[in-house]
Amino acid sequence: MKNANVRFGPFTLIPSERLLLRDSGPIKIGSRALDILIALVSRAGEVVSKEDLISIVWPRTFVEETNLRVNVAALRKALGDGHEPHRFISNITGRGYCFVAPLNETDELAGEVQAAISKPRQPAPATGSLPRLSGRVIGRDGELDLLDRQLAELRLLTIVGPGGIGKTTIAVSLAQRTLDRYADGVAFVDLGTLTDPALLPVVVAKGAGCVLGSTDQLAELAEQLRDRSMLLILDCCEHLIDDVALMVEALAARAPELNFLMTSREPLRAQGERVLRLAPLDFPSEGEADDAASALGFAAVQLFVERVADGIGGYDLGDAEAPLVGEICRRLDGIGLAIELAASQVDSLGIQGLAVSLRNSFDGLTRGRRTALPRHQTLHAALDWSHSLLDEPQRFVLSHLSLFNKEFTMEAARAVASDGGTIDVAACLGDLVAKSLVVADRSIHPARYRLLDMTRAHAAEKLSASGRGEEASRRHAMHYLGFFGQAAGQWQATHDTDWLALHHRDMGNLRAALDWAFSPQGDPMIGVGLTVAAIPLWYQLSLVDECLMRVRQALDWLERQDRTDDSSLMMLYAALGFPHMRAISGRPSGAKAWERSLGIARRIDDVDFQLRALWALWVDRTNSGNSRAALEMAEEFHRMAARSRDPADRLIGERMRARSLHFLGDQPRAEAHVRRMLDEYRTPASGAHLARFQYEQRLTARITLARVLWLRGRAKEALGEVEDMVGTALDTDHNLTTCHVLSDAVCPIYLMAGDLARAQHYTGMLLERTKAHALDVWHAYAECFQGDILIRQGRAAAGVSLVRDAQDRLERAGFHLYRTVFHAVLASGLQALGRVEEALRLLDTALALTRQTGEAWYVPELLRQYAQLLMTRDDAQEDARRLIEQSLALAREQGAMAWATRAAGTLGTSNDLTRFNTA
Repeated sequence: MKNANVRFGPFTLIPSERLLLRDSGPIKIGSRALDILIALVSRAGEVVSKEDLISIVWPRTFVEETNLRVNVAALRKALGDGHEPHRFISNITGRGYCFVAPLNETDELAGEVQAAISKPRQPAPATGSLPRLSGRVIGRDGELDLLDRQLAELRLLTIVGPGGIGKTTIAVSLAQRTLDRYADGVAFVDLGTLTDPALLPVVVAKGAGCVLGSTDQLAELAEQLRDRSMLLILDCCEHLIDDVALMVEALAARAPELNFLMTSREPLRAQGERVLRLAPLDFPSEGEADDAASALGFAAVQLFVERVADGIGGYDLGDAEAPLVGEICRRLDGIGLAIELAASQVDSLGIQGLAVSLRNSFDGLTRGRRTALPRHQTLHAALDWSHSLLDEPQRFVLSHLSLFNKEFTMEAARAVASDGGTIDVAACLGDLVAKSLVVADRSIHPARYRLLDMTRAHAAEKLSASGRGEEASRRHAMHYLGFFGQAAGQWQATHDTDWLALHHRDMGNLRAALDWAFSPQGDPMIGVGLTVAAIPLWYQLSLVDECLMRVRQALDWLERQDRTDDSSLMMLYAALGFPHMRAISGRPSGAKAWERSLGIARRIDDVDFQLRALWALWVDRTNSGNSRAALEMAEEFHRMAARSRDPADRLIGERMRARSLHFLGDQPRAEAHVRRMLDEYRTPASGAHLARFQYEQRLTARITLARVLWLRGRAKEALGEVEDMVGTALDTDHNLTTCHVLSDAVCPIYLMAGDLARAQHYTGMLLERTKAHALDVWHAYAECFQGDILIRQGRAAAGVSLVRDAQDRLERAGFHLYRTVFHAVLASGLQALGRVEEALRLLDTALALTRQTGEAWYVPELLRQYAQLLMTRDDAQEDARRLIEQSLALAREQGAMAWATRAAGTLGTSNDLTRFNTA
């Protein structure tokens, strides 16, 4: 039965003709799916193993089992398998597949079958000399509508774009739309194979149905076309661009009813010409194709899916493969030819295999339609065609432009592609843009340029083959060393928000330069310089992990050298320590790195980096809850600031002193220092302090002031400061400062004041902002605040669980600043749950911690809360009273009227609080 014609259900299979009929009509099925069907039918009733099927359908080729599953699924879809009453192919789990439908050998339909075979599969298009399209036109309705309108008004239209983008497809589709407008039809002339411009009139005449006999062929052609109402399509004009332009101008002048539609990789620049630059098909950016529905909203994905379906006899995009298909179309820049070539590989590679292949190179895109033009049969051929049309300087420049990762400027192109001044890079770049080999974005200043990924890969091959790649890579790295070095200086001086928008566009070039610098052929000293220069950009873009990886790479090389660069070492260690200064958990303390940076800064007497390191170490001591050590760092910073060229550094030292004194419980001195800072400090217009010390300094000082004012019993002033701070922080549009204001002042002060509505509102804001920016520590603070609110609302179990989980994360991250407060919150929740002994043990731990670190500001409240717990025992009333008296005395000593008032209220007496000095 192997080669016999057989019937099953409504189908007839004719293996000798590789034809499957349904009700005597041929149906469309992929060649691999047909091979599977023939193999299964030939062994009907037997289980054919997956291994056997793969060896039959893909002989001498290694393919994954997923390819078999894809083609079996396509076959079943074509047969309608599984839909009643049809059942054809059964999957025998763990074994293979079996054809289970009854079969009948037949020769009865030989006549009908022969008629079906002889029928044209697709009716010939009634478009004269127009070539057939390989499928429906996808994603080009807008361009077709525009060209349709223009063609009614203009006589010369040129569709311009890089090879494979779909210019010919658009031209043919447009001609099919407008065929009825032209009494003498449409003439399609492919100029791609023509090499001698002298033959242009002859080739055009043949396409237009004219016969030339005179020696003045162009004049004779114009005369024969003079009264014709015709659309003349000239396809692939770029290699004969000047001659085509002259011919078109001559014909247009003498044949007024003749309309011209040209396709070219650059404009003809003919008189009266209108140009449409064809953009790639729209494709999803990263994250825009998470499921099939969203992916299929992009034309590039639609084209890919349709061509895969054509190739394997049916394909439905699923949610699991949607991100991979989105990635494939993105890597192919939405270029139609590349997408079609990629789709043809799915039967052998599968979707995942194709995506992996494209991540490595475009070499797999080598098999296209046999009926395609030679220059379009493979991607490489299309690119070689474009390359052959360039002169030597243009080829030189294009190959060097392949070094740029994504975008570049004219200045960068000159730095990398200059050949000792012998080549006019600007002119060559302009020519390459005109020829659609380089894409220009002139909507910004300075203009940005880029190569499509496929063009870049092809140009990189040419550069490698030329032997000039290493020297060009060095020029590329040296240019960006200067570029990012200047950028770092600008950031320190101006902190301009436009700086980030401008410089983040060159991140790809930074990565490419660093990869070369630390490669065996590179120059690590250039890499060290690039790393140091790029540190501000990485941090402003929140690329912390990338920065740390590059910093460690530079440090690893630098530490192994006999003669080290102390300045670079100092800055690299500072960068290594910097992430710990931010509210990001899961990172080891950066204190050791900062101590190393401080030691080098002292050795080379770099005042600025001594100040930076002292500030960072002060932050580290503060965050770890070690208030005494923090004050020591603040005092040393203040002394060093006397040597700084920036007089405001001394005032930043005053702010640091104030914060440390506040936590140590000396509220009057804290207020004096912070007011001195606020009275004298002027925010630099350049924003330099934001760059050096992470936060907006005036707002950060006001955090301490608001906290001190509340503790000193001036609640109205404190709350007014808080509300004003929130508005100012939001206006700065600096998320770190805003989160600092919310977590250290706004939320805790409203909680201490008992205003749960406002506390809830601002805690929600803090939760949202910290989650969006991965500020884990401040997010944990916000969860502790939320837990406190739940406990006060009578939901103690939920509140305790939330606070305990968040506090565990803070402990693991080494952030102990508010652990005594959060211990007290937990204790209140445990008390509400009746777990008094557990609450007392927690407060014992908190009080022991304050004795170790000197963090005394919250001790009066801890003592008062401890006393409240003891009051639940009949035998501990005297101990409770003694603790409250201690709380009251300590509050007075600290100048903390708020705590004194609470202690007195718990004691049940004013205790002559009017004598308490709050001035």
